Amino acid sequence: MRNFLLLLLGVFLLLSCANEKPQEPDPVRRKSPIAITSVTHQPSQTYAKIVYGQPYKNGRNIFGDLVPYGEVWRTGANEATEMTITNPLIFNGRKVDAGTYSLLTIPERNEWTIILNDSLGQWGAFDYKPKYDRLRTTVTSKRAEQLAESFTIQFSKITGDSSSIVMRWDTTKVEIPISFIDDTVNIP
Repeated sequence: MRNFLLLLLGVFLLLSCANEKPQEPDPVRRKSPIAITSVTHQPSQTYAKIVYGQPYKNGRNIFGDLVPYGEVWRTGANEATEMTITNPLIFNGRKVDAGTYSLLTIPERNEWTIILNDSLGQWGAFDYKPKYDRLRTTVTSKRAEQLAESFTIQFSKITGDSSSIVMRWDTTKVEIPISFIDDTVNIP
């Protein structure tokens, strides 16, 4: 009787393991590689870094389709893009204090709203809350000269105290002018 019960228990365990569903992939697993771009302005000793997920076009229609117009976008893939700056700078004409911000966007056909938000660690833009916006500004989007297969953010070459954050994907290009400043300058 004891052997029969052990055999029955063994068969039960085998059957229950065989019917077990495969585990879903970890929801936080990144599907796109992480990319980092940075720049250092020597006179002001300002360091700026942007960390973002770098999705690929892969034959898809990007803006207006995969990334809908008029909706808040994480500005890349995976977690919301984050920008860190070590000293205040001028971001499209407006002063931004040193710190780390989520860099979100609202793409439109001819212009993008650029958002710096205080809420960090967001997965995508699903939990985006406008009440944490530190800055909102609008820039023009342009047709890029060349198709960009991967979403790319880069700093343009520093000229004097100026640079730009340049975003490219598919046939779209967006530039956000930035200027490096002395922390003691009083700018609104």
